[in-house]
Amino acid sequence: MFNVVEWKDNKVVMIDQRLLPTKEKYNTYKDYKGVAKAIKDMVVRGAPAIGVAAAMGSALGALQSTAKTPRAFKSDFNRVCKHLAATRPTAVNLFWAIERMRGVFEANSAKSTGEIKKILIKEAIKIHDEDIEINKRMGKNGAKLLKMNSTILTHCNAGALATAGYGTALGVIRAAVEAGKNVKVFADETRPFLQGARLTAWELKKDGIDVTLITDNMAGYMMQQGHIDAVVVGTDRVASNGDVANKIGTYSVAILARAHKIPFYVAGPTSTIDMNIKDGSEIPIEERSEKEVSHFAGVRVAPAGINIKNPAFDVTPSRLVTAIITEKGVVTAPYKKSIKKLFSK
Repeated sequence: MFNVVEWKDNKVVMIDQRLLPTKEKYNTYKDYKGVAKAIKDMVVRGAPAIGVAAAMGSALGALQSTAKTPRAFKSDFNRVCKHLAATRPTAVNLFWAIERMRGVFEANSAKSTGEIKKILIKEAIKIHDEDIEINKRMGKNGAKLLKMNSTILTHCNAGALATAGYGTALGVIRAAVEAGKNVKVFADETRPFLQGARLTAWELKKDGIDVTLITDNMAGYMMQQGHIDAVVVGTDRVASNGDVANKIGTYSVAILARAHKIPFYVAGPTSTIDMNIKDGSEIPIEERSEKEVSHFAGVRVAPAGINIKNPAFDVTPSRLVTAIITEKGVVTAPYKKSIKKLFSK
């Protein structure tokens, strides 16, 4: 298994997901600004992986602080956290990880600067390791929902590459395979950044899991022809009512699944659930570069000077979600009630 993001020799190392599947290259970041740029530029992507990268970036920023007083050190750390938080707006794990690191900093603020630095590094590594274990528990919970000899459609990449390892949606598929279920996967390409074509197909092929690549606009036809038994996707943020933000196009897939009476499952850790927002209308949607739409592999494919929209995410209403799979269990409607119960476990 490849490493997505790791702490190594007081540096942060990430696989450059922009170059996959043709090149497997690892970048080393020596300062928090480099980590922040890697998050913003999608060297690393996927809500859980972004959270891990942000935790490690904050630890790296603290490590490199030359502050001589506790007050100056705290000021440095707050500046680092603010810089990292400004990278991408939709994935709540980014903010969750930063707040967790802030909490650890505050809880140990009476200790020496050197001790705090060591504690922050340890916490960042802990977040990484916990994420893998959470994904494995989530996978086992979700695998029970998949039938033997079933074909699953997934959108975007919610695999090991989107996490510290193992994956959310692909973690469910991996766990089903490990449980002896004969599961096949249809991965849609996921325009415009092609996370399905470049990343999901690469991961599943690497694992020896049967995968078929389709274009985004083939999903409805495949459902109509009876080729899809279930849909499993990841998520970047879940509202307290069960509305789900995920890669643009997820909403369309959910509508198609409902029309064809196919279960639509969402897999995500409880850290992706934002209890501070009442519904999906409060989730900020990132607008990315027009060039991702107007160009393909660096070549212009659309007329210059036209208007282009490129929202990176959409929101799927909870009424279209069959179940949300977490490390603490699987929840179904009514989501306000069932999600609330998750946090009491």
